[in-house]
Amino acid sequence: MAFPAMRKPATERVDAVKDTLRLGLTHRITFTVTERQTVPQFYPESPIFRAMPAVFATGYMVGLFEWCCTELLNQHLDPGEGSLGVHVDFSHLAATPPGMTVTVDCEYTAVDGRKVSFFVRGHDGVDVIGEGRHERAVVNYEKFNARVAEKGKAAQGAAA
Repeated sequence: MAFPAMRKPATERVDAVKDTLRLGLTHRITFTVTERQTVPQFYPESPIFRAMPAVFATGYMVGLFEWCCTELLNQHLDPGEGSLGVHVDFSHLAATPPGMTVTVDCEYTAVDGRKVSFFVRGHDGVDVIGEGRHERAVVNYEKFNARVAEKGKAAQGAAA
């Protein structure tokens, strides 16, 4: 898989990930777009979205790109660890109607502490539909969930 020269040079500082996660590792997933992933279905509460063309929604494309990255990264995490998306920088370049299969390729490009970076590209068999950069933070899910629960309790207390 060849990626454009536009991405930043890869750097590696292994603090939070296993040494099995090596720069340049790649992963591929495929997904067939259904009516459910189209723009009118993205936020059906929005009359503006409901009136838009029934093509693969950008929000679903972002999620699909993240899915590819998580599948690559999860193979190299310890039990109890996971990752959370912390940055996306994607361009949505071409429309994809329902019924077409999107192939997503990601490449691990850098690590900085607990932040892991990827280059991602999607193709629907006719066009490159999107590409760009994605970052994920490696976290301990138990600790993260405890912090989120505390935030929820604090929000409930503030609303009372």
